[in-house]
Amino acid sequence: MGSPGQLHDDPSERLRDPESERLHTRAQAFVRAFTERRTSPEPYDALAVDLARFQASRVPGLARLGRARGVDLARVTRADELPAVPTDAFRHMHLASFSPQAATITFRTSGTSSGARGAHAMRHTRTYDAGAVAFGRHALFAGLGAPPHAIVLAPPPALAPDSSLGHMLARFVAELCAPLAGAEAYFLGAPRDGAAVEVAVDALEARVASLAARGEPAVVLGTSFAFVHLLDAIGDRALHLPPGSRLMQTGGFKGRSREIPAAELRAALARAFGLPERAVVCEYGMTELSSQFYEGTLLAAGTPHGVYIEPPWARVVPVDPESLCPVPDGEIGLARIEDLLNVDSAFAVQTQDQVRRVEGGFALLGRSPLAPPRGCSIAIDELLGGARGASEP
Repeated sequence: MGSPGQLHDDPSERLRDPESERLHTRAQAFVRAFTERRTSPEPYDALAVDLARFQASRVPGLARLGRARGVDLARVTRADELPAVPTDAFRHMHLASFSPQAATITFRTSGTSSGARGAHAMRHTRTYDAGAVAFGRHALFAGLGAPPHAIVLAPPPALAPDSSLGHMLARFVAELCAPLAGAEAYFLGAPRDGAAVEVAVDALEARVASLAARGEPAVVLGTSFAFVHLLDAIGDRALHLPPGSRLMQTGGFKGRSREIPAAELRAALARAFGLPERAVVCEYGMTELSSQFYEGTLLAAGTPHGVYIEPPWARVVPVDPESLCPVPDGEIGLARIEDLLNVDSAFAVQTQDQVRRVEGGFALLGRSPLAPPRGCSIAIDELLGGARGASEP
């Protein structure tokens, strides 16, 4: 096996597990139906249950978790009956239906205070790529005629090979944006521990001026902390883009920049790039998932910021932090995220992000300020067989 995040396209590895490939095909059919504006090819619950059965048959920890929760996978019929895996579990075990040697790519979370990084190994990225491109086209590239130009404030994959965000943005550049040499789309180097993020401001200003002169729209893609560094660098100077341009920001600050409240950052970015605020869209995703969520402001006039929409192959359910059961509509809970594209890892993932169901989607309310909920801690112990930090057999 090569270094984490390095791609190895070996068909013999991918084809060793026909059952996995059949499930990938079914998951990809959900994406294809969405792209073709057809109804989903089968009930959501049917594929969810089959995924959970497959995953429990390959990952002993998932089987233990189901037994500890009293879930009989032979009888279960609904997705909401399936136990969710806490995101921290991806830091403690190899959570995949295949051996580490069979992974073609491994995405890793950013560093944590504990020093451990979560790892999401993938047999291949075809299903991930299909979903990311399809829903990104729908929520972020909506209403564009010709493909826009790409301006990326994130390191290119060669500098951050284990970043799921970098991988997704590279697919956007390759499949949804105007053709250009890949390196010309990137204006940010790889951040180093303790070092400031470096934005290529002069090159970025030149690119924006060129696009403005030609009247060709752009999609600006980047992390919140990178945008803060850019705003600090340009001061009162403007980077006005042509009409039709839009901007996607994602992720938190993680100590890499000063923190700015979401509404203030959105307004500052809109002013700097000459965009309406509805064209500044937040994305919500994580390494442990294969699906992403977006604010729906580009899809319908008057849609408020902070309300995220889901693709048909994923669901966000607010749950009680202790019982991990769904809370009544309108109440705040922790986000349980179900993802049909997580074929080879965990169908349901339990996060510590606070959410509330609202009309048209869910409101993202930030990270829970409390310690990991007791329900999540118990779930990790059940996954690991009662030995926190033990390796998966």
